[in-house]
Amino acid sequence: SPTGDSSTVLQAQEEIIEMKDVFSVKLKRRRFVGQKKGGTLLGITIFKCLNKEENKLTDCAIHFNNLSEDHCHSWFKQLKEILNGFQNRPKSLKVFVNPSSHKREATHVYYEKVAPLFKLADIKTDVTVTEYEGHALSVLKECQLQAFDGVVCVGGDGSVSEVAHGLLLKAQIDAGKDTDYIPKPVRAPVPLGVIPAGTSNILAHTLYGIKHAVTATLHIILGHIQPVDVCTFSTPSKLLRFGFSAMFGFGARTLALAEKHRWMPSNQRKDFAFIKTLADLKPEECELSFLPLQIPQEDSHENDRITLLYLGSKDQWHKIQGHFLNVSIMAIPCLCSMAPRGLAPNTRLNNGSMALTVVQNTSRTEFIKHLKRYAGVKNQFNFPFVETYTVQEVKVQPRLRSGLDAKENTNLNTASEEGNYPWNIDGDLMEEASEVHVRVHPQLINLYGVNTDDLESSQATCSCI
Repeated sequence: SPTGDSSTVLQAQEEIIEMKDVFSVKLKRRRFVGQKKGGTLLGITIFKCLNKEENKLTDCAIHFNNLSEDHCHSWFKQLKEILNGFQNRPKSLKVFVNPSSHKREATHVYYEKVAPLFKLADIKTDVTVTEYEGHALSVLKECQLQAFDGVVCVGGDGSVSEVAHGLLLKAQIDAGKDTDYIPKPVRAPVPLGVIPAGTSNILAHTLYGIKHAVTATLHIILGHIQPVDVCTFSTPSKLLRFGFSAMFGFGARTLALAEKHRWMPSNQRKDFAFIKTLADLKPEECELSFLPLQIPQEDSHENDRITLLYLGSKDQWHKIQGHFLNVSIMAIPCLCSMAPRGLAPNTRLNNGSMALTVVQNTSRTEFIKHLKRYAGVKNQFNFPFVETYTVQEVKVQPRLRSGLDAKENTNLNTASEEGNYPWNIDGDLMEEASEVHVRVHPQLINLYGVNTDDLESSQATCSCI
């Protein structure tokens, strides 16, 4: 009670702290300026994860004052034992930072926001700041992954795609697999963490529902594991890469044009490429072959226009030929700020299927209406020229055109003199002339992300002191 006021009665307030939300405990000491060790023991401080609005997580400190050395050390030891009992929480991480991502902010994001939290949680890190495209891939091929509990990428979608591909490729190499042809790849040995520091950050939005470095970091520290489906993109002769999503046609043309204008600032070149590609809108002639996934009718969304094929044989391929403005193949919903419902809202992170969306040739006006729907709540597929399928395999065979327009070659890079067509795979540009075969592989990698049921069952409480 306040000094000198014996009539005042304070109500005790009880607050429960669940240990699953605590990620660090430290002894609290008073030190003089410049003093690094020792000092007067004041108590202990618990650092916990706090849920804010809109999926945002933040860290907060709770101080417990006690001048008894024995009491403080006893609490500290017991709490540390509980924290060490959470199996999914990493103690050592391999970190890749792409300093060129977006507005060159990745290095600042990591050292100012992420690294202090890793240090607070007593996580050891081995950091590689990438110097060129493919640097992370080359490091991962030689990396001894058994020394780490997880791999973290700080960058945009292209950086994350490269690290995910490298992580899975390393797993195949270690398993003695032929990396030219991998019909059944082995799973990644350690989870992948995604710290958003790019432009669109599709994978981060899909995992966390928000672009927020601290939220992503806390999911990693707390060991929130989410199994995720991965696709393999292959030609008849070789594996191109592992990835989560791809676009052929408009989405790939836009990226190809943006890559040719790297001298522009990030947002400017992407806006320029989008407008220019839209102005020169042309369809791609190709043949699509796909193997439908048979799913119960009740699993489809009532308000979405979905074309589901139920064929007699599970191995019966379906073919479509024609002129298509855009073809997207996505194993994850692909959320972003411009598409809050996702580019593929009819799929999930780990349901073992891909969403194939085919936009047939139509007028520029109608195509723009379709694109605008992604930013709203209306169904973006509710157009007569848009078809969606739930599939497990897709083959895309472009039809080479003779007498290509020189201007189209120069500006859009739609098909080079060698006949290569651009592909947008997770925000990375790839060019390929032959047929591309896409397969989905269920839960091939673990990503640090949303809570899992396993995490809920591993809750612990502190009732020992």
